Amino acid sequence: MSLHPVSAAFMPLTDSAILVAAAELGFAEQEEIALTLTRENSWANVRDRMAVGHFDVAHMLAPMPIAFNLGLSPLAFNVIAPMALGLGGNAITVSQSLYELMQKACKSNVLNPEIVGFSLKTVIENELIPRSRKITFAVVHPHSVHNFELRYWLAACGINPEADVDIVIVPPPLMPDALASGHIDGFCVGEPWNSVATQNGIGVIATVKAAIWKSSPEKVLGVSKIWADQQSQTLAALLRALYHAAKWCGAQENHTELARLLALPAYLNRPADIIEAALTGKFKDADGSDLDVTDFFVPFARAATFPWQSHALWLYSQMVRWGHVKHSAANADLALKSYRPDIYRAALKQLNVALPGANSKVEGALTVATAVGASAGGLVLGPDGFFDGAVFDPALIDAYISNQCA
Repeated sequence: MSLHPVSAAFMPLTDSAILVAAAELGFAEQEEIALTLTRENSWANVRDRMAVGHFDVAHMLAPMPIAFNLGLSPLAFNVIAPMALGLGGNAITVSQSLYELMQKACKSNVLNPEIVGFSLKTVIENELIPRSRKITFAVVHPHSVHNFELRYWLAACGINPEADVDIVIVPPPLMPDALASGHIDGFCVGEPWNSVATQNGIGVIATVKAAIWKSSPEKVLGVSKIWADQQSQTLAALLRALYHAAKWCGAQENHTELARLLALPAYLNRPADIIEAALTGKFKDADGSDLDVTDFFVPFARAATFPWQSHALWLYSQMVRWGHVKHSAANADLALKSYRPDIYRAALKQLNVALPGANSKVEGALTVATAVGASAGGLVLGPDGFFDGAVFDPALIDAYISNQCA
Protein backbone atom coordinates (compact mmCIF):
# COMPACT_ATOMS: atom_id res chain seq x y z
CA MET A 1 0.00 0.00 0.00
CA SER A 2 1.42 3.37 -1.04
CA LEU A 3 1.01 6.03 1.64
CA HIS A 4 0.54 9.73 0.93
CA PRO A 5 3.02 11.82 2.96
CA VAL A 6 1.67 14.66 5.09
CA SER A 7 3.92 16.86 7.23
CA ALA A 8 2.41 18.52 10.30
CA ALA A 9 3.66 20.89 12.99
CA PHE A 10 2.34 20.71 16.53
CA MET A 11 2.91 22.42 19.85
CA PRO A 12 3.50 20.45 23.09
CA LEU A 13 -0.04 20.85 24.37
CA THR A 14 -2.73 18.41 25.41
CA ASP A 15 -4.95 19.54 22.54
CA SER A 16 -2.44 18.12 20.04
CA ALA A 17 -3.95 14.78 21.10
CA ILE A 18 -5.91 14.15 17.91
CA LEU A 19 -2.84 14.52 15.70
CA VAL A 20 -0.72 12.38 18.00
CA ALA A 21 -3.34 9.63 18.18
CA ALA A 22 -3.77 9.65 14.39
CA ALA A 23 -0.02 9.21 13.89
CA GLU A 24 0.66 6.74 16.71
CA LEU A 25 -2.40 4.49 16.65
CA GLY A 26 -2.73 3.80 12.93
CA PHE A 27 -5.70 6.02 12.11
CA ALA A 28 -3.63 7.91 9.53
CA GLU A 29 -2.20 4.74 8.01
CA GLN A 30 -5.68 3.24 7.69
CA GLU A 31 -6.53 6.18 5.42
CA GLU A 32 -3.26 5.66 3.47
CA ILE A 33 -1.62 8.70 5.08
CA ALA A 34 2.00 8.78 6.27
CA LEU A 35 1.63 11.51 8.92
CA THR A 36 4.91 13.03 10.15
CA LEU A 37 4.70 15.25 13.23
CA THR A 38 7.27 17.91 14.12
CA ARG A 39 7.23 19.57 17.53
CA GLU A 40 7.66 23.33 17.71
CA ASN A 41 8.22 25.49 20.79
CA SER A 42 6.42 28.70 19.81
CA TRP A 43 3.39 29.63 17.76
CA ALA A 44 5.50 32.14 15.86
CA ASN A 45 7.63 29.22 14.61
CA VAL A 46 4.52 27.32 13.52
CA ARG A 47 3.25 30.41 11.69
CA ASP A 48 6.52 31.23 9.93
CA ARG A 49 7.48 27.67 9.00
CA MET A 50 4.02 27.09 7.54
CA ALA A 51 4.41 30.25 5.47
CA VAL A 52 7.73 29.15 3.97
CA GLY A 53 6.43 25.70 3.08
CA HIS A 54 7.99 23.48 5.77
CA PHE A 55 4.62 21.90 6.64
CA ASP A 56 1.47 20.92 4.77
CA VAL A 57 -0.76 21.27 7.84
CA ALA A 58 -0.43 22.33 11.45
CA HIS A 59 -1.95 22.21 14.90
CA MET A 60 -2.89 25.89 14.88
CA LEU A 61 -4.40 28.59 17.05
CA ALA A 62 -8.02 29.08 15.98
CA PRO A 63 -7.58 32.76 14.96
CA MET A 64 -4.31 32.15 13.09
CA PRO A 65 -5.79 31.17 9.68
CA ILE A 66 -7.94 34.30 9.84
CA ALA A 67 -4.91 36.43 10.68
CA PHE A 68 -3.01 34.93 7.73
CA ASN A 69 -5.83 35.67 5.31
CA LEU A 70 -6.31 39.22 6.61
CA GLY A 71 -2.63 39.97 6.01
CA LEU A 72 -1.78 40.23 9.71
CA SER A 73 1.17 37.82 9.60
CA PRO A 74 4.74 38.83 8.67
CA LEU A 75 4.80 36.53 5.63
CA ALA A 76 1.92 36.50 3.14
CA PHE A 77 0.28 33.09 2.98
CA ASN A 78 -3.21 31.65 2.54
CA VAL A 79 -4.42 29.16 5.15
CA ILE A 80 -7.74 27.40 5.62
CA ALA A 81 -9.20 25.56 8.59
CA PRO A 82 -11.24 22.57 7.38
CA MET A 83 -11.43 21.02 10.85
CA ALA A 84 -11.35 21.98 14.52
CA LEU A 85 -9.20 20.01 16.96
CA GLY A 86 -11.59 20.09 19.91
CA LEU A 87 -13.31 22.56 22.21
CA GLY A 88 -11.93 24.21 25.34
CA GLY A 89 -8.71 23.11 26.99
CA ASN A 90 -7.09 26.23 28.44
CA ALA A 91 -7.12 28.06 31.75
CA ILE A 92 -6.05 31.27 33.44
CA THR A 93 -3.46 30.75 36.17
CA VAL A 94 -2.19 33.42 38.59
CA SER A 95 0.77 33.51 40.93
CA GLN A 96 0.39 32.36 44.52
CA SER A 97 0.96 35.91 45.77
CA LEU A 98 -1.65 37.45 43.46
CA TYR A 99 -4.13 34.72 44.33
CA GLU A 100 -3.70 35.43 48.05
CA LEU A 101 -4.35 39.15 47.46
CA MET A 102 -7.43 38.29 45.40
CA GLN A 103 -8.73 36.06 48.18
CA LYS A 104 -8.24 38.82 50.76
CA ALA A 105 -10.01 41.30 48.50
CA CYS A 106 -12.97 39.03 47.86
CA LYS A 107 -13.18 35.38 48.80
CA SER A 108 -13.36 33.80 45.36
CA ASN A 109 -15.73 31.06 44.33
CA VAL A 110 -13.19 28.78 42.69
CA LEU A 111 -13.19 29.06 38.87
CA ASN A 112 -16.26 31.32 38.72
CA PRO A 113 -15.08 33.91 36.18
CA GLU A 114 -17.37 36.69 37.43
CA ILE A 115 -16.38 36.41 41.10
CA VAL A 116 -12.70 35.80 40.34
CA GLY A 117 -12.75 38.80 38.00
CA PHE A 118 -14.34 40.98 40.66
CA SER A 119 -11.62 40.02 43.16
CA LEU A 120 -8.92 40.86 40.59
CA LYS A 121 -10.58 44.21 39.89
CA THR A 122 -10.59 44.97 43.61
CA VAL A 123 -6.87 44.25 43.84
CA ILE A 124 -6.19 46.56 40.88
CA GLU A 125 -8.46 49.40 42.00
CA ASN A 126 -7.08 49.42 45.54
CA GLU A 127 -3.48 49.12 44.33
CA LEU A 128 -2.86 46.14 46.57
CA ILE A 129 0.13 44.98 44.55
CA PRO A 130 3.11 46.50 46.42
CA ARG A 131 5.16 47.58 43.39
CA SER A 132 5.18 50.17 40.65
CA ARG A 133 4.44 48.08 37.57
CA LYS A 134 1.02 46.89 36.45
CA ILE A 135 -0.19 43.34 36.91
CA THR A 136 1.15 41.46 33.90
CA PHE A 137 -0.52 38.55 32.13
CA ALA A 138 1.04 36.41 29.41
CA VAL A 139 -0.69 34.91 26.41
CA VAL A 140 0.79 32.64 23.76
CA HIS A 141 0.41 34.81 20.65
CA PRO A 142 -1.36 38.05 19.66
CA HIS A 143 -3.67 36.12 17.32
CA SER A 144 -4.75 33.48 19.83
CA VAL A 145 -8.01 32.63 21.53
CA HIS A 146 -6.02 33.02 24.76
CA ASN A 147 -5.47 36.71 24.06
CA PHE A 148 -9.07 37.38 23.05
CA GLU A 149 -10.52 35.21 25.82
CA LEU A 150 -8.39 36.88 28.50
CA ARG A 151 -9.33 40.33 27.22
CA TYR A 152 -13.02 39.41 26.98
CA TRP A 153 -13.01 38.15 30.57
CA LEU A 154 -11.17 41.19 31.92
CA ALA A 155 -13.37 43.69 30.05
CA ALA A 156 -16.59 41.97 31.11
CA CYS A 157 -15.42 42.22 34.72
CA GLY A 158 -14.76 45.97 34.41
CA ILE A 159 -10.98 45.72 33.93
CA ASN A 160 -9.56 47.58 30.92
CA PRO A 161 -7.08 45.21 29.22
CA GLU A 162 -5.40 48.17 27.51
CA ALA A 163 -4.90 50.36 30.59
CA ASP A 164 -5.29 48.39 33.81
CA VAL A 165 -2.94 45.47 33.08
CA ASP A 166 -0.08 44.61 30.75
CA ILE A 167 -0.38 41.66 28.36
CA VAL A 168 2.79 40.10 26.97
CA ILE A 169 3.63 37.16 24.70
CA VAL A 170 5.35 34.04 26.10
CA PRO A 171 5.60 30.59 24.43
CA PRO A 172 3.50 27.96 26.26
CA PRO A 173 6.38 25.84 27.62
CA LEU A 174 7.97 28.92 29.23
CA MET A 175 4.84 30.09 31.06
CA PRO A 176 5.51 28.35 34.42
CA ASP A 177 9.13 29.60 34.52
CA ALA A 178 8.03 33.14 33.67
CA LEU A 179 5.54 33.01 36.54
CA ALA A 180 8.11 31.53 38.94
CA SER A 181 10.66 34.23 38.10
CA GLY A 182 8.17 37.03 38.77
CA HIS A 183 8.27 38.40 35.22
CA ILE A 184 4.51 37.83 34.96
CA ASP A 185 1.66 37.59 37.47
CA GLY A 186 -0.56 35.24 35.50
CA PHE A 187 -1.10 33.58 32.16
CA CYS A 188 -3.68 32.08 29.85
CA VAL A 189 -2.44 28.87 28.23
CA GLY A 190 -3.45 25.35 27.28
CA GLU A 191 -2.60 22.26 29.26
CA PRO A 192 -0.41 20.84 30.64
CA TRP A 193 1.26 24.16 31.52
CA ASN A 194 -1.36 25.30 34.03
CA SER A 195 -1.05 21.97 35.84
CA VAL A 196 2.75 22.15 35.75
CA ALA A 197 2.56 25.51 37.54
CA THR A 198 0.05 24.33 40.14
CA GLN A 199 1.81 21.03 40.88
CA ASN A 200 5.10 22.85 41.38
CA GLY A 201 3.49 25.33 43.78
CA ILE A 202 4.09 28.24 41.39
CA GLY A 203 0.52 29.25 40.63
CA VAL A 204 -3.19 28.69 41.13
CA ILE A 205 -5.79 28.10 38.41
CA ALA A 206 -8.15 31.07 38.76
CA THR A 207 -10.68 30.18 36.07
CA VAL A 208 -10.98 28.14 32.90
CA LYS A 209 -12.02 28.58 29.31
CA ALA A 210 -14.92 26.16 29.84
CA ALA A 211 -16.39 28.63 32.35
CA ILE A 212 -15.72 31.82 30.35
CA TRP A 213 -17.26 30.52 27.12
CA LYS A 214 -18.62 26.99 27.13
CA SER A 215 -17.98 24.82 24.06
CA SER A 216 -15.66 27.43 22.63
CA PRO A 217 -12.99 27.06 19.93
CA GLU A 218 -9.31 26.64 20.73
CA LYS A 219 -7.18 24.95 18.03
CA VAL A 220 -7.86 24.06 14.41
CA LEU A 221 -6.15 22.13 11.67
CA GLY A 222 -4.45 24.86 9.66
CA VAL A 223 -3.88 23.82 6.06
CA SER A 224 -1.94 25.48 3.27
CA LYS A 225 -4.56 26.64 0.75
CA ILE A 226 -2.28 25.72 -2.16
CA TRP A 227 -1.69 22.24 -0.76
CA ALA A 228 -5.41 21.77 -0.05
CA ASP A 229 -6.27 22.63 -3.65
CA GLN A 230 -3.56 20.40 -5.10
CA GLN A 231 -4.03 17.49 -2.68
CA SER A 232 -7.77 17.52 -2.07
CA GLN A 233 -8.10 13.73 -1.86
CA THR A 234 -5.17 13.46 0.55
CA LEU A 235 -6.70 16.20 2.70
CA ALA A 236 -10.05 14.39 2.73
CA ALA A 237 -8.33 11.19 3.86
CA LEU A 238 -6.47 13.09 6.57
CA LEU A 239 -9.72 14.59 7.87
CA ARG A 240 -11.27 11.12 8.09
CA ALA A 241 -8.22 9.85 9.98
CA LEU A 242 -8.38 12.77 12.40
CA TYR A 243 -12.12 12.27 12.89
CA HIS A 244 -11.56 8.64 13.91
CA ALA A 245 -8.68 9.72 16.15
CA ALA A 246 -10.88 12.38 17.79
CA LYS A 247 -13.56 9.80 18.52
CA TRP A 248 -10.95 7.56 20.15
CA CYS A 249 -9.54 10.48 22.17
CA GLY A 250 -12.99 11.41 23.38
CA ALA A 251 -13.67 7.99 24.94
CA GLN A 252 -12.98 8.10 28.68
CA GLU A 253 -11.62 4.55 28.70
CA ASN A 254 -8.79 5.66 26.42
CA HIS A 255 -7.56 8.60 28.50
CA THR A 256 -4.88 6.65 30.37
CA GLU A 257 -3.40 5.33 27.12
CA LEU A 258 -3.69 8.75 25.47
CA ALA A 259 -1.90 10.37 28.41
CA ARG A 260 0.88 7.79 28.11
CA LEU A 261 1.31 8.64 24.42
CA LEU A 262 1.32 12.39 24.98
CA ALA A 263 3.84 12.00 27.82
CA LEU A 264 6.47 10.56 25.46
CA PRO A 265 9.62 12.69 24.95
CA ALA A 266 8.68 13.34 21.31
CA TYR A 267 5.42 14.99 22.33
CA LEU A 268 4.76 16.75 25.66
CA ASN A 269 7.56 15.11 27.67
CA ARG A 270 5.67 15.62 30.92
CA PRO A 271 4.34 13.17 33.55
CA ALA A 272 1.40 11.13 32.30
CA ASP A 273 -0.62 11.75 35.48
CA ILE A 274 -0.57 15.52 34.89
CA ILE A 275 -1.69 15.01 31.30
CA GLU A 276 -4.45 12.58 32.21
CA ALA A 277 -5.80 15.05 34.77
CA ALA A 278 -6.03 17.67 32.03
CA LEU A 279 -7.81 15.23 29.72
CA THR A 280 -10.42 14.48 32.37
CA GLY A 281 -10.70 18.00 33.84
CA LYS A 282 -9.49 16.97 37.29
CA PHE A 283 -7.32 19.63 38.92
CA LYS A 284 -6.20 20.76 42.36
CA ASP A 285 -7.43 23.83 44.24
CA ALA A 286 -5.00 26.14 46.07
CA ASP A 287 -5.54 24.14 49.27
CA GLY A 288 -4.95 20.82 47.50
CA SER A 289 -8.61 19.80 47.27
CA ASP A 290 -9.91 18.24 44.09
CA LEU A 291 -11.56 20.27 41.32
CA ASP A 292 -13.64 18.55 38.67
CA VAL A 293 -14.13 20.81 35.64
CA THR A 294 -16.96 19.66 33.42
CA ASP A 295 -16.08 19.65 29.70
CA PHE A 296 -12.63 21.14 30.28
CA PHE A 297 -11.40 19.66 26.98
CA VAL A 298 -13.84 18.10 24.50
CA PRO A 299 -12.08 16.40 21.56
CA PHE A 300 -15.11 14.79 19.89
CA ALA A 301 -18.56 15.22 21.44
CA ARG A 302 -20.87 18.12 20.50
CA ALA A 303 -19.45 18.50 16.99
CA ALA A 304 -16.09 19.42 18.55
CA THR A 305 -14.25 18.93 15.25
CA PHE A 306 -16.64 20.95 13.10
CA PRO A 307 -15.18 24.26 11.84
CA TRP A 308 -18.06 26.61 12.69
CA GLN A 309 -17.93 29.81 10.68
CA SER A 310 -19.63 31.58 13.60
CA HIS A 311 -16.49 30.80 15.62
CA ALA A 312 -14.41 32.40 12.88
CA LEU A 313 -16.58 35.52 12.88
CA TRP A 314 -16.51 35.89 16.66
CA LEU A 315 -12.72 35.68 16.60
CA TYR A 316 -12.70 38.27 13.83
CA SER A 317 -14.92 40.53 15.93
CA GLN A 318 -12.29 40.44 18.69
CA MET A 319 -9.55 41.29 16.20
CA VAL A 320 -11.57 44.37 15.32
CA ARG A 321 -12.35 45.16 18.96
CA TRP A 322 -8.68 45.19 19.96
CA GLY A 323 -7.41 47.08 16.94
CA HIS A 324 -5.83 44.30 14.89
CA VAL A 325 -7.88 45.07 11.79
CA LYS A 326 -10.55 47.48 10.53
CA HIS A 327 -14.06 46.13 10.17
CA SER A 328 -15.46 45.85 6.67
CA ALA A 329 -17.74 43.50 4.80
CA ALA A 330 -14.76 42.28 2.79
CA ASN A 331 -12.70 41.52 5.90
CA ALA A 332 -15.59 39.73 7.58
CA ASP A 333 -16.03 37.63 4.44
CA LEU A 334 -12.33 36.72 4.43
CA ALA A 335 -12.62 35.65 8.06
CA LEU A 336 -15.72 33.57 7.41
CA LYS A 337 -14.18 31.81 4.39
CA SER A 338 -11.05 30.94 6.38
CA TYR A 339 -13.09 28.14 7.99
CA ARG A 340 -14.20 25.49 5.50
CA PRO A 341 -17.09 23.31 6.71
CA ASP A 342 -17.75 22.38 3.06
CA ILE A 343 -14.43 20.50 2.89
CA TYR A 344 -15.15 18.86 6.27
CA ARG A 345 -18.58 17.66 5.11
CA ALA A 346 -17.32 16.35 1.77
CA ALA A 347 -14.53 14.39 3.46
CA LEU A 348 -16.77 12.80 6.08
CA LYS A 349 -19.80 12.15 3.89
CA GLN A 350 -18.81 8.56 3.16
CA LEU A 351 -18.64 7.80 6.91
CA ASN A 352 -22.39 8.49 7.29
CA VAL A 353 -21.87 10.30 10.61
CA ALA A 354 -23.93 13.07 12.18
CA LEU A 355 -22.88 16.46 10.79
CA PRO A 356 -24.36 19.90 11.54
CA GLY A 357 -26.89 21.08 9.01
CA ALA A 358 -25.67 24.70 9.12
CA ASN A 359 -22.28 26.39 8.84
CA SER A 360 -22.93 28.91 11.63
CA LYS A 361 -24.94 29.12 14.81
CA VAL A 362 -25.86 31.78 17.35
CA GLU A 363 -23.05 31.55 19.92
CA GLY A 364 -24.25 31.69 23.51
CA ALA A 365 -27.83 30.70 22.70
CA LEU A 366 -27.73 27.18 24.16
CA THR A 367 -27.84 27.08 27.95
CA VAL A 368 -28.13 23.27 28.07
CA ALA A 369 -27.07 20.38 25.84
CA THR A 370 -29.53 20.37 22.95
CA ALA A 371 -30.30 17.86 20.19
CA VAL A 372 -30.21 19.55 16.79
CA GLY A 373 -30.90 18.73 13.16
CA ALA A 374 -28.02 16.93 11.49
CA SER A 375 -27.29 15.15 8.23
CA ALA A 376 -27.37 11.73 9.86
CA GLY A 377 -29.31 12.57 13.04
CA GLY A 378 -28.22 12.13 16.62
CA LEU A 379 -26.19 15.31 17.13
CA VAL A 380 -26.12 17.20 20.43
CA LEU A 381 -24.66 20.71 20.76
CA GLY A 382 -23.95 23.01 23.69
CA PRO A 383 -24.22 24.39 26.21
CA ASP A 384 -22.27 27.23 24.64
CA GLY A 385 -22.96 30.25 26.82
CA PHE A 386 -20.66 33.19 27.61
CA PHE A 387 -20.26 33.76 31.36
CA ASP A 388 -21.66 37.31 31.11
CA GLY A 389 -24.82 36.18 29.32
CA ALA A 390 -23.88 37.79 26.00
CA VAL A 391 -25.00 36.31 22.69
CA PHE A 392 -23.18 36.51 19.37
CA ASP A 393 -25.41 36.26 16.30
CA PRO A 394 -23.15 36.17 13.21
CA ALA A 395 -26.00 37.66 11.16
CA LEU A 396 -25.80 40.77 13.39
CA ILE A 397 -22.02 41.11 13.47
CA ASP A 398 -22.05 44.83 12.58
CA ALA A 399 -24.16 45.65 15.63
CA TYR A 400 -22.10 43.33 17.86
CA ILE A 401 -18.84 45.01 16.84
CA SER A 402 -20.33 48.49 17.23
CA ASN A 403 -21.52 47.66 20.73
CA GLN A 404 -18.17 46.17 21.81
CA CYS A 405 -16.14 48.99 20.35
CA ALA A 406 -18.32 51.74 21.83
